[in-house]
Amino acid sequence: MIPTLYLTIPCYNEELVINETARRLREKIHTMTKKNTISQDSKIVFIDDGSNDSTWDLIEKLHEEDSLFCGIALSRNEGHQNALLAGLMSVRGEADIVISLDADLQDDIEVLDDFVKAYQEGNDIVYGVRSDRESDRFFKRNTALMFYKMMKLLGVDIVYNHADYRLMSSRALEGLSEFHEVNLFLRGIVPLVGYKSATVTYQRKERFAGESKYPLRKMLKLAMDGITSFSLKPISLISAVGGIMTSVSGLLFIWTWIAKLAGFTMGSLSSIGLSIWFVGGFQLLALGILGEYIGRIYLETKGRPKYIVKEFLK
Repeated sequence: MIPTLYLTIPCYNEELVINETARRLREKIHTMTKKNTISQDSKIVFIDDGSNDSTWDLIEKLHEEDSLFCGIALSRNEGHQNALLAGLMSVRGEADIVISLDADLQDDIEVLDDFVKAYQEGNDIVYGVRSDRESDRFFKRNTALMFYKMMKLLGVDIVYNHADYRLMSSRALEGLSEFHEVNLFLRGIVPLVGYKSATVTYQRKERFAGESKYPLRKMLKLAMDGITSFSLKPISLISAVGGIMTSVSGLLFIWTWIAKLAGFTMGSLSSIGLSIWFVGGFQLLALGILGEYIGRIYLETKGRPKYIVKEFLK
């Protein structure tokens, strides 16, 4: 059976790239349909995440000119992960397989055939994995590697060097729809869906126009969402350090008491000041980590929608 493929592409202020992206994807989809790799009913779906430029106008124009293109407009900017989820959930009943990718086409579209082949071999989820990080700058490359190692250390099931370039079958998407958390980190959630999976390696390219929509601030937020959504080890670590510090304090108290009885001169106030600063700093850090968890619990209990679809051009 020839599968129907939908490409879901979150967009935020992508007016500089969207026409070129549409051209390249159109060519690729036509090539794949001619080879009977995918069905003639396959679509390209752009999700506008509340852009404040002409992104949605361009999506509407593409839809008017060619029925291959569809568009989903969110009512406001909800962030990349929510926009991606909106696209996946909106089309899950329309396609046999859905592949998510970035609007700037840094994800190599030439491996789309490999994704479909892996699906036809019986895999419900296929992860796009970068073969290397040579295209990244020094800071981003090393912080990304540190992030993946830290997530593994914290016990999070995450695919190394995988972002959000992945294929999901309709069955896997139905499984994903059962997850209702507000603080989204799809790279951690998708492996929890289960089902047979595979990987496809590719070389990530340079962005051909515009600026990255993932600056340091957003990357740090995504990392924090990933850690606090999938691991309680930071809280356990706080408890362990607190226990150690309490034990050390007890030993210091005993040592001080013995030293005073023995008539030794006590140390200067500087050591006491350093100890106070250390303990105070640790307490603030601990409160900050606990606050992150409590804040996320607060958001989850509200049950607010993760996104609202304003318009769907099918």
